[in-house]
Amino acid sequence: MTAARRPNRGPKAAAHNRAALIAAARDAFAASGYDTSLTDVARAAGVGQGSLYRHFPDRLSLALAVFEDSIGELEALAAKPGTTLDEVLALVTEQAIASTTFVRLVTMPPQPDPRIIELRERVQRLLEGGLAEAQRAGRVRAEVTTHDLLLAIGMLALLLAELPDQTERTEAAERIWQMLRHGIET
Repeated sequence: MTAARRPNRGPKAAAHNRAALIAAARDAFAASGYDTSLTDVARAAGVGQGSLYRHFPDRLSLALAVFEDSIGELEALAAKPGTTLDEVLALVTEQAIASTTFVRLVTMPPQPDPRIIELRERVQRLLEGGLAEAQRAGRVRAEVTTHDLLLAIGMLALLLAELPDQTERTEAAERIWQMLRHGIET
């Protein structure tokens, strides 16, 4: 679906254009993955290629802007007192079902870019607290690490990326976590 191009409003339109690009990219990444056409993203946002590249000099910059909301949502949940590891993993799973691109970007970066490494470290930090609490409570094996959790989340994202239907992704995610829990729980 393409949006009609609007007349150029100059610098006054910058914030609106950026928001439109992020919204269009979110939909495109969810539908087509990380390698989605940036031309299609610009077209869906109703802006030209030049506007896209003024805001986001490369694909990764656009992806990071799109997924800042996702990581923020995870960090907010993890910061709430009493949040469990299961709750954080459930939200990661919801995000993976909606868009495997975010989870794959964090767990299996396409390139060793410092921006991705920083994003991955943010996810590791938010998992650490829940993991430590679950281990203290005796619900998770002591040898399980945040790296193990990221690996499990990455495996989940790889499989979910192959399933085109959201209902299938949801059912598969539930079955996968049931199996993975047997490996990490005491």
